[in-house]
Amino acid sequence: MFKKLVLPAALLAAFGVAHGDEGQWQPHQLPQLKSELKRIGIQIPAERLADLARHPMSAIVSLGGCSASFVSPDGLVVTNHHCAYGSIQRNSTAEKNYIVNGFLAKTRAEELPGGPNALVYVTEKVENVTDRVLKGLENTGGKARHEAIESRIKALTAECETDKSYRCSVPAFHRGLEYYRIRQMMIRDVRLVYAPADMVGNYGGDIDNYEWPRHTGDYSFLRAYVGKDGRPADPSPDNVPYKSKDFLVVSAEGLKAGDPILLAGYPGRTSRYKLPAEIRFARDTSYPAMVAEYQADLDTIAAATKQNKNDEVRYASVAKSINNRMKKTQGLLDGFARKDIAAIKDVQDAEFRAWYGRQANVSASMLPELDAAIAADMALEQQTFGWNVATNSDLFRSARTLYRLALERRKPDAQRESGYQDRDLAMIKARLARLEQSYVDSVDQARFTAGLQRYAKLAAPFHPQGLDALLPAVADVPALYRKSKLGDTKTRLALLDADAATLERSDDPFMQLAVKMHAFALALEERSKESEGNLEKVIPQYMSAVIAWKKSQGKPVYPDANSTLRVTYGTVDSYSPKDGLTKGPFTTVEGIVEKHTGKDPFNAPQALLDAVKAKRYGQFKDPVLGTVPVNFLSSADTTGGNSGSAIVNKRGELIGLNFDSTYESITKDWYFDTAITRAIHLDVRYMLWVMKEVDGADNLLKEMTIRYPKTNPRR
Repeated sequence: MFKKLVLPAALLAAFGVAHGDEGQWQPHQLPQLKSELKRIGIQIPAERLADLARHPMSAIVSLGGCSASFVSPDGLVVTNHHCAYGSIQRNSTAEKNYIVNGFLAKTRAEELPGGPNALVYVTEKVENVTDRVLKGLENTGGKARHEAIESRIKALTAECETDKSYRCSVPAFHRGLEYYRIRQMMIRDVRLVYAPADMVGNYGGDIDNYEWPRHTGDYSFLRAYVGKDGRPADPSPDNVPYKSKDFLVVSAEGLKAGDPILLAGYPGRTSRYKLPAEIRFARDTSYPAMVAEYQADLDTIAAATKQNKNDEVRYASVAKSINNRMKKTQGLLDGFARKDIAAIKDVQDAEFRAWYGRQANVSASMLPELDAAIAADMALEQQTFGWNVATNSDLFRSARTLYRLALERRKPDAQRESGYQDRDLAMIKARLARLEQSYVDSVDQARFTAGLQRYAKLAAPFHPQGLDALLPAVADVPALYRKSKLGDTKTRLALLDADAATLERSDDPFMQLAVKMHAFALALEERSKESEGNLEKVIPQYMSAVIAWKKSQGKPVYPDANSTLRVTYGTVDSYSPKDGLTKGPFTTVEGIVEKHTGKDPFNAPQALLDAVKAKRYGQFKDPVLGTVPVNFLSSADTTGGNSGSAIVNKRGELIGLNFDSTYESITKDWYFDTAITRAIHLDVRYMLWVMKEVDGADNLLKEMTIRYPKTNPRR
């Protein structure tokens, strides 16, 4: 067994040049990539990139699922249109539809509340706490190990969160080999400032999603507000714009093919170090089931909202999110069909196991234990999927949350389950309140009914033992909704303070169902803890060996993405998705006109079409293309969560926003193929051009610091 933790940062110095543009690097690792950054033309010192308190890293923020950056000293934040979609939808009605028509606040007073789920996280400190999490657990596995790790993480979090202004977390890196404590300032008053019309921000819709060429203006602006003392505060009209200590200068100077870029953001999840068996499970079992479920749920929502425009608006954000997940998952399946990644991993796995067998003083039981733990986890994942299909109801989830919170409150705060501590109350309240803008009784009833019907048809491995007998009959579902009052926001929020005994006496049918099914849900959770604990024991041993193996080959090591701050790099680059076809790295506004049909999703605003026809390009005209670029490609390593990530040039100036990847690239979550992996970015020149020529957002153009081309000075 490899008993000593091998730290990636220390190893990097021995690896030499990284391979291609692969890698989602922790900021502290960047000094070891100094020669590679210099090679591609980055002028920002690597040591400065590693410092979260210095430009440009101090301007990079998280929205909790998306990435963003400050672009003015007054808390102005730029991110993707689809990342602000929830806030846009929250403020929209059928009569005043900001999704369709866009929104622009000309003054601070006109800015709209982003909603309880709109938050800005500013990462201030990252520290390695691996020893404090894992010390003494070398021989402990199963539920005991998982609970010990959770207990230590909660203690480390509480120690860090003595100030209410901060949110702390202790995520695992390298699948549990390392743990870092991350301290983030959490700004709770976030307002919608500007979003282009859906005809710009979502041009091409789901048809163009993950496709290239692309012509989407996927950007929006938010603003962070704080109390008059400069500290985060609950939303209030008395709050003032946050004075961000740093912000990105916006460059309209543009890029050309081959230019270097840096990308900074919060990528969600990758699976680069998973085993062949895990790939085959995803390819053959998990992903096909997910795609079918996403499509069925979308069909149900579409049918249930078809006759009511207000209902369509209420579920627009929900449907958009499901659509995005579905297309990505289908893209993964198509990618697996196009290239046999499992077979590639088979070769790598065989090479690793042969190398491991030649090492002295290693554990003979580690690999068999690893295979067994993974097999057990995959079996449990099928049952968890079945549970989720059978319980697809916002009202039921709300009832379960309220009852579980009441039960957890019987315990001291430190002993409660993560997600139900005092620190989580604001988040729970926000989730319950959010339904006011994204819930309709008839739609939720249709989703619950359809979910129960689909669950009944799932194969036996997806049915957890004992669940079928607890579920309501399809014929009984309408009565649950007729008699329940949980669809009312005030009723839901009032129950936040109810004790468990009160909820157990409730005559609300959804609360009765939550109480009835709690023991089963808890048993499924306990099984998950046992499985997680076994994985948490053996996978770090495996990862320690993998890192040593890669070191012996001179290959770079970086952790899988886990929603923490990462930096990646690359160049503006074309690609060839198949023989005889090469796709260039830029699209232009002329492509919008070519795609325009006058019907959704290719229905561009008339003002935009007129500006293109008149060639009113101004200082945003690219000297090589002779027009305004819209989107561009780079070889940067990205994934979900990187949406809204700042793309900066060699000097650290904002020149784009990440928002997607090509369809052929989706399998990069499992395997990075340097030949075809391309990320899709919004060219900031298109954003600025739309702001000026189409939407008249002059107030924001004046607020930002914009560097215009030297050959075409600012007018």
